[in-house]
Amino acid sequence: MGTPNILLTRIDNRLIHGQVGMTWTNTLGANLVVVANDEVAEDDVQQNLMDMVLPDTAQSRYFTIEKTIRIIEKAAPRQKILLVVRTPQDALRLVEGGVPIKEINVGNIHFAEGKKQISPTVSLDEKDIETFKKLNELGVELEVRGIPNESGFDLMSKI
Repeated sequence: MGTPNILLTRIDNRLIHGQVGMTWTNTLGANLVVVANDEVAEDDVQQNLMDMVLPDTAQSRYFTIEKTIRIIEKAAPRQKILLVVRTPQDALRLVEGGVPIKEINVGNIHFAEGKKQISPTVSLDEKDIETFKKLNELGVELEVRGIPNESGFDLMSKI
């Protein structure tokens, strides 16, 4: 089985949107954006909206978490993948399912009542913190960074 060429895995609860989709895709040189999300996999309207903000140089795929786990290893080496998920929990499901994720870019996790804000764009509740601790134990590097040209920091240093 081949190892998929995953350039970056990003957690963003808006998934692909506006400049962010464009900026990360271009900076990484990704030519395939895989959105692993159970709801969006079934939702053409959301898929079309996301496609609109991706550069022409990148293709997109919208898979459920299960399907991503099942088929990502079939990706060709020339497919340079930006993998995007909505939640830390989905990221953990991918890692536990055997997707070779070494590093996660923690982009946007919205603030809500009872969450601890660790950066302007990332707020975590107990469940998120527990999930990130598990990912950390599994050897995944966790970097908080909204856009490519800002300096990031290690998520574990803040929780």
